[in-house]
Amino acid sequence: MHRRHLLLATAAGLAAPALARAQGAAVTMRLSHQYPPSHQHAGILNAFAERVKAKSQGAIDVQVFPAEQLARAGENFPAVARGAFEAAAAVNFQWGNTLPEMNVITLPYLFTGLERIRKFPGSPVAQHLEGLLQKRAVRNLMWLYTTRRAIFTSGRKPIVTTDDFKGLKIRGLNALTDHALTAVGAAPSSMPGPEVPQALQSGVLDAGLTDVSAAVSRRFYEFQKFGTVTNWFCVFTHVYVNPRWFDALKPEHRAIIVAEAQQAERDQIPVTEEVAAKALEELRARGMTVHEQTPAEEAAWSAAMQKPVVDAFLRLAPDNGARAIELLRAL
Repeated sequence: MHRRHLLLATAAGLAAPALARAQGAAVTMRLSHQYPPSHQHAGILNAFAERVKAKSQGAIDVQVFPAEQLARAGENFPAVARGAFEAAAAVNFQWGNTLPEMNVITLPYLFTGLERIRKFPGSPVAQHLEGLLQKRAVRNLMWLYTTRRAIFTSGRKPIVTTDDFKGLKIRGLNALTDHALTAVGAAPSSMPGPEVPQALQSGVLDAGLTDVSAAVSRRFYEFQKFGTVTNWFCVFTHVYVNPRWFDALKPEHRAIIVAEAQQAERDQIPVTEEVAAKALEELRARGMTVHEQTPAEEAAWSAAMQKPVVDAFLRLAPDNGARAIELLRAL
């Protein structure tokens, strides 16, 4: 049924450029993403669309489709690559084995300093990943900082030391980062975020792993008493476009889109930090006992968790993975 929905949406979208031209817009850019309208990324992308329209005096119509309205997250890449619509957003680790180098950003404790995160868009490591994306028939447009703060939640006791993980059935992120959890004796189970609350309530999982904002939006405080917050990973959401469509634009239109994408990258960083800070306040206000990891605890977790994931990453990305880590560490 969803494939039929995508085909219908695509067919309807093919008429959009002609309609837009009839109404005065020379360019239509349909942008698909998975975030609900209330998410900070949805707001940033809507603002991007409004600025592009204003700067182009209505000649560029960026149509943003949130919450998988145009296509599911897994359908975005092939649809953009073949030109079914012009642009989409993806979380960096959603590329999985298709482009394993994109996981480098999310390796535990490797890239969580805010000043380094600020430098990432336009950096040599970003350009390295963008080159790999281009080989997959898409062109990167912007990098939107999503999170650097994870929270490990539990219902019975706090997770403070690595020994506290032993025997825990815990939500994992993906097969790669799950190596960090098995290294400390946990039993990870990767599942989509919306399924985690029910799994925690029913006892299918003992512990949760998510970013602090999602812990609020998914109401973890109602069924998890304890939370340990740590700068465990970094996640970026990136927006990519069909290169044939982009190259066919007028130079002045390309310049407007690129300039406003760069503005979105800058705008996103303080928004994400503010959202995370408010999420911690709300978790405490809702009754969760929140422990923020000390530098010594972070060092102990990193020593136990990072190497198994890095080793697995290098096996997945033998050609370009080591270079990606080198460039990221140099940032």
